[in-house]
Amino acid sequence: MRRSFFAQNPSVLWFIAILALFTLAVTLMAEATGSGALSTSFVKTLGKTLCLCLIAIAMDVVWGYCGILSLGHFAFFGIGGYAVGMWLMYARTETIVARSLEGQVIPPTAQEVSDAIASQIFGVVGASEFPPIWAFAHSLPLQLMMVVLVPGLLALVFGWLAFRSRVTGVYLSILTQAMTLALSLYLFQNDSGLRGNNGLSGLQNIPGAEGVPQSLISIWFFWASAFALAVGYVLFAFVTSGKMGSVIRAIRDNETRVRFLGYDVEGYKLFVFTLTAVVAGIAGALYYPQAGIINPAEIAPIASIYLAVWVAIGGRGRLYGAVLGTVFVTLLSSWFTGGGAPDIDLGFYRIQWTDWWLVLLGLSFVAVTLFAPKGLGGLIDLLTARRTADRHGSDFGPDKGALREEEGAK
Repeated sequence: MRRSFFAQNPSVLWFIAILALFTLAVTLMAEATGSGALSTSFVKTLGKTLCLCLIAIAMDVVWGYCGILSLGHFAFFGIGGYAVGMWLMYARTETIVARSLEGQVIPPTAQEVSDAIASQIFGVVGASEFPPIWAFAHSLPLQLMMVVLVPGLLALVFGWLAFRSRVTGVYLSILTQAMTLALSLYLFQNDSGLRGNNGLSGLQNIPGAEGVPQSLISIWFFWASAFALAVGYVLFAFVTSGKMGSVIRAIRDNETRVRFLGYDVEGYKLFVFTLTAVVAGIAGALYYPQAGIINPAEIAPIASIYLAVWVAIGGRGRLYGAVLGTVFVTLLSSWFTGGGAPDIDLGFYRIQWTDWWLVLLGLSFVAVTLFAPKGLGGLIDLLTARRTADRHGSDFGPDKGALREEEGAK
């Protein structure tokens, strides 16, 4: 009898239940909807952490399950942020310009309003016209489509070229990192159309919600981030289960043998790479309105390396492991770099954690890789007493004469 999806993946129900309880607890303690025990800035931090958990799950699927160490997925995350940020900045500036032009004897034309908006946005880089890339910035639905389409198309084209050429292993990682670096360097230029090093700012000001306090807006985005994380977890649990999940894991373990068995390895890899890029774009679109600003430094290759560290510390090949690693590292980073951790005076030297946090993170990554390859997710296995089946020499396969346990161990 075939078991249901949730019966095959009990961690999905556990994860959704824990996420729902966490969301409820934050709601009851937030300033806008509860007791006020949690500040607005901390609610935003939690909301951003949920977005990072979503991209970490995507990274876990493409690396932990499919074996593709992508060092460029944060580029898709940033593209999603830029796409929604363009509309946020345009709509907010349009409101400011409309108010400044009110009461004029001769009403301004649409072109004059557009020129005034462009001057406000691009004056900081010495421009006064909208570049072609801003053609849809006035429309929220179209920009939301860009959140999905641009990362998806970029991943599709890049993945098709790379996988078709049979680029694998460290060479593929270098290519993804090179793609990210090229995109970051391009965005740093003032003529990129995205304000160069200045980036897009003021994204926390939601058009049409000028009278709504930030405390309430922060909880709205927190709810949206929690919902997106829940949907993403279920989606990727579905992708990594059943026949598709078996093929994806087989590609990770022995790509040549899977190809020999007749499976379209490139097709599977391209599907996983593109799907995870789209989800990364959605996560970025939810993250940066809570951060309030996005600039090219957010897309630098180091960000994607941090992402790989989160997944490794959490435990590759476990969706909940990616979440555990992200929550652990990001909240610990906020504590160390935000002044929460007290400095240590050794007499001859004073350890300031704001300077030493990255060293501590690097050492943690090395320690986990060497001594705890299952990461934090391995602790869940210990707590749930997860063990391999106690076969006692029974057949490995369904047929008589299949390798037995003692033979397989040789």
